Amino acid sequence: MSKHLLSFAAALALSASLASCGGSDNTAETTTTTPSTANPADSVAAMAGDSARMAKPGGVMVDGVAMTADKNIVQNAMGAKSVSTLVTLVKSAGLVETLSGPGPFTVFAPTNAAFAKLPKAALTELQAPSNVAKLKGVLTYHVIPGRLVAADLKDGQEITTVNGEKLHVSIKDGKVMIGNGKDAPATVQIPDVISSNGVTHVIDTVILPLPAK
Repeated sequence: MSKHLLSFAAALALSASLASCGGSDNTAETTTTTPSTANPADSVAAMAGDSARMAKPGGVMVDGVAMTADKNIVQNAMGAKSVSTLVTLVKSAGLVETLSGPGPFTVFAPTNAAFAKLPKAALTELQAPSNVAKLKGVLTYHVIPGRLVAADLKDGQEITTVNGEKLHVSIKDGKVMIGNGKDAPATVQIPDVISSNGVTHVIDTVILPLPAK
């Protein structure tokens, strides 16, 4: 996974760059004409606008708890029981500080039920202390630099993840799906959970990076 770790560091630097220039007119023009991870609303001032667009100014409800824009991605996730496995793995991978940072990030968050669909041996392997690099690679495959709400995701779009590899977007019957381009994609169950440093989309399947060729 050395490739993934190097890509992770490079992508975090890219994230900082995106955050600093997200409000420019050129960025906005690019995102309306070509698929991109950059969102024309990547600024703190745009956060209220995102909430207004989602018509959820009081926060999105997950497991009966309001996920509010005054909390960061990790803080909101810790309040949702259905993603507790993801929170545990984020802690094990040492990614709490990163995902609590300024971002912005887009996170596709698998539920506990999604992780339960993995073979038990595979999940045990990911949790082994000797496999922290592999775990980071899987988790950062679910993270995009920049803020992408559901309306920004288009059928056929490819987006580059924090670990440097691609996710493929498909939309069918109004459902947004995310995958690696080969395996059955994950379906977004709860979109547009706005946090202070980005947005989370809750998904029903863990997306695994394809093996290196």
